[in-house]
Amino acid sequence: MFEPAIRLILDTAFGLVTYAFLLRFAMQWLRAPFRNPLGHAVMALSDWAVKPARKLIPGYRGLDGSTLVLAWISQFAWLSTLALVLGGGAFDGSTWATFALLSCVELMKAFLWLLIIVVIVQAVLSWVAPDGPFAGTLNAMTFRFLAPIRRVVPPVGGTLDLSPLILIVVLQLILILPIRWLEGAVLTVFR
Repeated sequence: MFEPAIRLILDTAFGLVTYAFLLRFAMQWLRAPFRNPLGHAVMALSDWAVKPARKLIPGYRGLDGSTLVLAWISQFAWLSTLALVLGGGAFDGSTWATFALLSCVELMKAFLWLLIIVVIVQAVLSWVAPDGPFAGTLNAMTFRFLAPIRRVVPPVGGTLDLSPLILIVVLQLILILPIRWLEGAVLTVFR
């Protein structure tokens, strides 16, 4: 009876933290500016853990390792808590290994969904408010993914850019084929 409510609360709490860490990692990796409302919100949601973690986990070639590790830990805690609270029972070593690998797959899936959302928001805002406060951040986060498509597929009629649509379809195919296969493989191996 209370399972949907408990799941909602856990998904909201852990999802907010996990996606904040993942968004911070993506913004740093893609060199997106943090001097805007989105950057300030991401920093506020993640500084409490990232700053102490940076003392223990170094970065590598411009990638913030501490933020990525924190995103994985948050995802692992999310899956573990859901299983403990909703599934009950005792867990053995293979269950924890399953959660560890599944957390990696879930982070890949979350990153792809994050990219899909950013592409959609950028496309909509490019029509409504192309010079808004989020334009620089959204452009920085999507440019590396849209540029190769734009080199191959020119704008239709000189003005209609189909590259966001093509990227979303490709990302959806990645979610459907290899990511779903990885999920199944992890669950099959550790059964």
